[in-house]
Amino acid sequence: MDYIAHGWSVDEMCRQHPPMRAAEVHSAMSYYYDHEDEIEAEIRDELKQNEQDAGQRSPFFLRMRAKGRV
Repeated sequence: MDYIAHGWSVDEMCRQHPPMRAAEVHSAMSYYYDHEDEIEAEIRDELKQNEQDAGQRSPFFLRMRAKGRV
């Protein structure tokens, strides 16, 4: 998700997540590229579900979202 959302390099992902090693990130990236269509479909489904759930969120959550805090 860091690669998709932020465009981070392997080195940047390792800096942002110190326990991860470069080999682990490369392995995850390889898996992503081998299964890109499936992963992208799952991400779209999750985003769609989040949008549907947004209307059922608490007034507090909606206020915090409006302020850009979530």
